[in-house]
Amino acid sequence: MYSWRQASFIAARSQGRSILYAEKIRSWLHRFLSTGELPLHHYGHVGSSLLQDDDFAADLKLFLLEKSKKDYIFAQDVVNYVASPEVQENLGGRKASISLLTGQRWLKKLDWRYGRRQNGMYIDGHEREDIVKYREYQKRMIIYDNEGNIVSTPNGFVVPQGPRFRLVLVTHDESTFYAHDRPEPEQKGEGQSLMVSDFVVPEWGPLHDEESCTREARLFFEAGSGQQGYFSADDLLKQTEDAIDIFESKTNGTMTALFLFDNAPSHQKRAPDALSARKMPKKPNATWTHHPDGLRMRDGVLPDDDHPSMPGWFKGSELILCERGLYPESGLRAACKNACLSDAESCCCRHFVAQKSHLQKYVESRGHICDFYPKFHCELNFIEQYWGAVKFRYRATAKTTNMKEMRANVVACLNEVPHKQILRYANRSARFMDSYIQGLDGAQAAWANRRYHGHRTLPPEMAAKARMALP
Repeated sequence: MYSWRQASFIAARSQGRSILYAEKIRSWLHRFLSTGELPLHHYGHVGSSLLQDDDFAADLKLFLLEKSKKDYIFAQDVVNYVASPEVQENLGGRKASISLLTGQRWLKKLDWRYGRRQNGMYIDGHEREDIVKYREYQKRMIIYDNEGNIVSTPNGFVVPQGPRFRLVLVTHDESTFYAHDRPEPEQKGEGQSLMVSDFVVPEWGPLHDEESCTREARLFFEAGSGQQGYFSADDLLKQTEDAIDIFESKTNGTMTALFLFDNAPSHQKRAPDALSARKMPKKPNATWTHHPDGLRMRDGVLPDDDHPSMPGWFKGSELILCERGLYPESGLRAACKNACLSDAESCCCRHFVAQKSHLQKYVESRGHICDFYPKFHCELNFIEQYWGAVKFRYRATAKTTNMKEMRANVVACLNEVPHKQILRYANRSARFMDSYIQGLDGAQAAWANRRYHGHRTLPPEMAAKARMALP
């Protein structure tokens, strides 16, 4: 037998909620036992707004994104959405309506602005070609449903990693927490900040070594000029080294990790001695280096002992291209006068292609795979939803007065998100990937995912409905 307090804690924890939510459960139960009334949203009370309901706000955002594909968005659309039978039914029978002015305010709060319609994330037309190779990765993964049950196990075939056939997705991202991040805005700004950089695996959750409770891939960073500075590519590389060590220890070296990072410029930093076309001379040069007083480029100098007139000189871009059979008979200019065209591959000597980043080269040197999410597609990285769940819990914690208390709250909230919830986030992102593979654009994929939550793949009939709803 459990007491009221113990039972409320168990119920809250089972739904991935905090201790404060357990208190709400007890108050709702007492009210129901005394009045027979179930708890409803307090829209209409002083200081309350429908937009404070996270579920309602998320549904409204999707509605606006779907409508933006066809036409402009008006404040009247928000008014009509609130008055729709579907929304009214979700309010438990309590009639609700908003004014046109409130609709305008809500659009501003949701970061919509008046102006000409511009192409963006949901109508850029590149979704399918950017993520279609993820299907090849999936052939080496064990697939789980939303409850953690195995749906499919891959069949083996020859891979570059040899016996380490099984592929495990390890996604990365950073998120910043602020001391004054509360449901109601604070008057004194955002307050102290704490950045969290983490690696999360769908089937394990946050990457850590179970044998050593203190060893984890997660990194806390106090960013700012008066703190630890700013998180750099070198910091991420060091964290990735630790993550690979933990992964290999956890799997005993029997699996291959697929490390996926977002497409931030800092993640694309080249190795110190990598080929770089920046200000590279076309002809051989005895003293040139792309880092003053630093390393010369890898494979970029002539041998010291077998060149009669230029031993140890930097080769220059023309000779480097000739060695690789890429220099045309007609010749190339050293550099284009303006920026090179995006689809040009042989316009000038400085337009190098396929130069891997330092991060990618390191991951591959350890026998694993490194790839990057397409730009402007955060819906493909399920860790973004994990951050949202953590911050939802963090905003309900008590206010803190110093970094130590704030960090303790952040750690507790990071550890409160249930594993099943992380699996559901991963499956939702997988459905977006599958939607793009089937040829849907962003708005159609969002429409379909809003209505289907069953598996990692989208049924063809649901994809057909999405095309009909948003042609």
